[in-house]
Amino acid sequence: MTYDHHSEGELETPVTTWTEHATDRPITLSGASGIDRAAHHRLDEAWLSAAWSHPSTRVFVVSGGQALVDDTPDGRTELVMTPAFEAPPTETHRYFLGQDADGVAYFALQKDTLPGRMDQSARPAGLREAGLLLSPRDAGLLVHAVALENWQRLHRFCSRCGERTVIAAAGHIRRCPACGAEHYPRTDPAVIMLVTDEKDRALLGRQMHWPEGRFSTLAGFVEPGESIEQAVRREVAEEAGVVVGDVEYVASQPWPFPSSLMLGFMARATSADIQVDGEEIHEARWFSRDDLRAAFASGEVLPPTGISIAARLIEMWYGEPLP
Repeated sequence: MTYDHHSEGELETPVTTWTEHATDRPITLSGASGIDRAAHHRLDEAWLSAAWSHPSTRVFVVSGGQALVDDTPDGRTELVMTPAFEAPPTETHRYFLGQDADGVAYFALQKDTLPGRMDQSARPAGLREAGLLLSPRDAGLLVHAVALENWQRLHRFCSRCGERTVIAAAGHIRRCPACGAEHYPRTDPAVIMLVTDEKDRALLGRQMHWPEGRFSTLAGFVEPGESIEQAVRREVAEEAGVVVGDVEYVASQPWPFPSSLMLGFMARATSADIQVDGEEIHEARWFSRDDLRAAFASGEVLPPTGISIAARLIEMWYGEPLP
């Protein structure tokens, strides 16, 4: 692949897909959950009512991006779910999340606070705390619920006429009773990329608000009218002053903090000079594998959290799990 740099931001070659990574470690929050979202049922009120009343249906409460989780005697961490008849009452904020292979329906209830537990064994947790601990099914359900809750809380009024909207489609649409507009959950695409140079060193940066020593991959939002490949090149140039040529797609990760979809890439730099923007990125450095291993060992560099796709991108280059 070649990239003609005479026109900044112009895409000369299509994105390719990274296929050389041999790893059994899945991208957290992106694995197969075993849940069929069954979107065709969202507008079927009779079916939803019957599903809600079925004894096998399971329900959990989401509030402020958190739900109750419980540690089992055999060492697992699970979402605290109850039958529908034991769930807290709610008139409108009931979201259908889908069904599993056995036909069990799952709902999330959005509440102002999480319910208490008589046995005191459960604890509140968000995706950052519990995402690595939950099963793919429970993590997938919580990602879906948190994303809907964030959107519902922030989009209560019609962006066309300002009227308060009402919930429809089992939590997946908000309708305006005044002008008839329908509003759908928002997802903001963002690119996140591990950039390497001709010496196969990795470019890692530290954001202004991060703790001392925390380094990770560069990332940024896709702008209107921009391809994801162009976004990778623009963000790296803006944040670190490094020119990127080849771009290879790796994988995506839902990131409902509050409403992003992270699109992960490997990218190859055609320049090595670094000039950080001083706004988003406070510091950026090139690391060889030996450099990074020594920095981890000394505590000079702290790795990104394991739940983030950033950690997996670095591991694919690094060749082993991060400490």
